Amino acid sequence: MMMSQRRGIHLDQSELLCKKGCGFYGNTAWQGLCSKCWREENQREKQKQIQEDWALAERLQREEEEAYASRQQKTQSQPSITPFSKFEERKTKEKSSKVNTVTKFFTPSSKTPPKKDAALFDSQSSPSPSSSASRHSSADSDHATREFIDFLKPLKSGREIFKQCRAFTESMVYKRDMGADELSECVQDFYQNLSERLQTQFKGSTDHVESVMDEVEKYMMTRLYKEVFCPETTDDEKKDLAIQKRIRALHWVTIEMLCVPVDEEIPEVSDSVVKAITDVIEMDSKRVPKDKLACITRCSKHIFNAIKISKKEAASADDFLPTLIYIVLKANPPRLQSNIQYITRFCNPSRLMTGEDGYYFTNLCCAVAFIEKLDGQSLNLSSEEFELYMSGQASPHWPQASGASSCSPGSAALSQVHKRLDLLTGLGERQERVMEKARQLESDLIDWTDEVEQKVQSVLESFPPETPAPAANTASGTTSAASSAIDSDNVENELLPPPLTPQVFAG
Repeated sequence: MMMSQRRGIHLDQSELLCKKGCGFYGNTAWQGLCSKCWREENQREKQKQIQEDWALAERLQREEEEAYASRQQKTQSQPSITPFSKFEERKTKEKSSKVNTVTKFFTPSSKTPPKKDAALFDSQSSPSPSSSASRHSSADSDHATREFIDFLKPLKSGREIFKQCRAFTESMVYKRDMGADELSECVQDFYQNLSERLQTQFKGSTDHVESVMDEVEKYMMTRLYKEVFCPETTDDEKKDLAIQKRIRALHWVTIEMLCVPVDEEIPEVSDSVVKAITDVIEMDSKRVPKDKLACITRCSKHIFNAIKISKKEAASADDFLPTLIYIVLKANPPRLQSNIQYITRFCNPSRLMTGEDGYYFTNLCCAVAFIEKLDGQSLNLSSEEFELYMSGQASPHWPQASGASSCSPGSAALSQVHKRLDLLTGLGERQERVMEKARQLESDLIDWTDEVEQKVQSVLESFPPETPAPAANTASGTTSAASSAIDSDNVENELLPPPLTPQVFAG
């Protein structure tokens, strides 16, 4: 059973690498390619589209010229035709202008006064109030600006790097209506051009170049975070809600089903699991892609530590992925898809292609993809059981057999928890039935009361009360009135015997 479950979530490590075979880590957002191969493939597609557009333009131009020439032959007139060379020249200018859009940031302007460049850090360390970027800045962005300036001051070309980064970020503010892919392309082009320039300046010192690029990313992304994170032009928010709803629906999935080799009854393991959950949730609070990746890396290291303590041996990749899936299911991180897309679009590409950050991030993308496509077969369940659990009509019951307990020592405790949950569910259903009967009884009592009142009223209307008979004679009336007058002051008249009636005897 354990092997069949493993087979459902097993991922070959070669599947994490770029499909082009370059050796770098791939990404599902780039169709399994690394950032380098994806950009090359994207450029080839664009060049192919440009060539097709040119071919179409040439064909339309020829057809237009032929139609125009045939009309002129009929009218015996020969006006000059605009040569295609002018059209080609105009397209060439547009193409060169587009290509030089990013590289112009790396060319010092001859119109800039030397005095302004000399005092660049001093004048721009506090952003101008009239700047559009400063209107959207926050305390975090101002702090990042000061840290970036302090980092660049010892560098020979620090002023020029700062000026280029600042100009680029300010220009990006006006591109907020662009698509997310176009924004990502602009940022990645800037990263690539700046990195190539730094490689030449530092004579191939990769560590030095990476440290500068880390600071550039931190400065730029802190300032651009509000504009480029989950932009309105994308469906990132919709994907966030979908994955959150999916994870909530999978709340019943447990360690046994994923066959996670983690024993949460061990205090050290439980502590590592809590830390892993905290780190993956904390990812959403970070602004810089590097900091978000650092949260993923810390989460992954806590997972490896939990597996190592539980198994008392080094964890393998086959152990790591199902445990990462379990952590994501328990954490249900906020805006998960938006954070993954943000890292993919705006992180320094070299960090995603190699190193432990790239490896852990690629595994997180695989874990999310697995959760989205999770089915009964992956959990060693029948499709009927899976649908019942997903709909909430049933909850899994964990067996006490040794085969099940060998997968995780905590199965007995989990079984007791689920039994208690089932008992609570049964009590809730019973309470609902009792309340329904009580409401029915109350309704019946109200109906009975109304029915009794109607019957009483009907009887009173059918048998009106009888009026007392009038007095037989005036004398008796006088006598009763007198007796009533005599006894009016006696408060206990109701206890007195009836008065004597005079009798007449014959003499």
